[in-house]
Amino acid sequence: MRKFTYKARDKSNNEVVESMVQAESESSAAKVLIEQGLMPLDINEINEDGSLLARISNRITNKDKIVFMRQLSTLIGAGLPLSQSLHTVLEQTGNKKMQRVVEEIIADVEGGHSLSDSFGKHPEAFDKIVLALVAAGEASGTLDEALKRVATQKEKDAAMMSKIRGAMVYPGIVLFVIVGVMVFMLIAVVPQVAKLYKDMHKELPLLTSVMITTANFLINFWWLTLLVLGIAGYFVAQYLKTDSGIKFKDTLKLNFPVFKGMFRKLYMARFTRTGQTLLATGVAMLDMLRISSEGVNNVVVSKSIDRAAEKVKGGKALSTALQPEDYILPMVPQMIKIGEQSGKIDEMMGKTAQVYEDELDEEIKAISTAIEPMLMVVMAIFAGGMVGAILFPIYSLVGGIH
Repeated sequence: MRKFTYKARDKSNNEVVESMVQAESESSAAKVLIEQGLMPLDINEINEDGSLLARISNRITNKDKIVFMRQLSTLIGAGLPLSQSLHTVLEQTGNKKMQRVVEEIIADVEGGHSLSDSFGKHPEAFDKIVLALVAAGEASGTLDEALKRVATQKEKDAAMMSKIRGAMVYPGIVLFVIVGVMVFMLIAVVPQVAKLYKDMHKELPLLTSVMITTANFLINFWWLTLLVLGIAGYFVAQYLKTDSGIKFKDTLKLNFPVFKGMFRKLYMARFTRTGQTLLATGVAMLDMLRISSEGVNNVVVSKSIDRAAEKVKGGKALSTALQPEDYILPMVPQMIKIGEQSGKIDEMMGKTAQVYEDELDEEIKAISTAIEPMLMVVMAIFAGGMVGAILFPIYSLVGGIH
């Protein structure tokens, strides 16, 4: 329940009273006051999680969404009315933001709105795939199955992304160590070599001289370095939010050596899994393509699907429409063609998704195995170059003494 402070006029004695009331929404709070013989004058919600830390810590996660849909599906499947099911799920929801979303959904549903329309008011919790599946489930009387399909898809997508992030952790740690070692040697070791040469009145080798200049700059202007890096990072982040930046980033993912196979399979798995889920729930082909295009989360692949959708709209078969697209892997139109011939497109898309999900697992393992020696070589080159720039001058000095 949400908390509201209110100012109201007591009808019995015409006095203005101020207090607090708990309700699911502002309109519900007003109804409660009217039932108590009060005429609401002002109602304001108490924001209990207004701090930045609270907002971050109470964000709605994928797990919150999946648990919500699983629980709601189970309760509806058990025969409970929708309103009662939502109230039960609300009691079991721990996340405050999710609680507020559910409370508002309850108020809308009890006010006569459909569940899909109620979900549509909360894009931060329910994307277009969820809305389409729920609307189709409501129309066909299979809402519990629709919610179950949504939860299953979200779980599979979350599992794939978790594996990809896991594969990127090790390279990130190694690169951080490389940079840390380089900075340490530049700041702590290289200046000592410079001092040694200066004391002996010798000329520094070119590589060592460059390193010492860099070290002096970092020591004396570290604040400027951080400022430049911060500004550069900010502008890169802003650029990546623009249309051209998003396209550049998504194209890079699809063509970057080593990782391109992993990302291409990820997007194909996501497209076919979404398509299978939507078609199996009764969503029309063109609607499926439109929603799946948004669901892959890559503008380049989305454009390929959109072009195919236009061809399907013109009368072509989906398999034929997808065939010439560069970033649609060959197996997708091949499997869809079999589905078109057998009348089971959704089933064949599901099998295609499973194949790519399995291949993605193997691809991630292969990348994790291959990237370790590559990073070791990179680390050896950087570390060896720095050690050489430090030791060779010292050896030359020792040789000059003899």
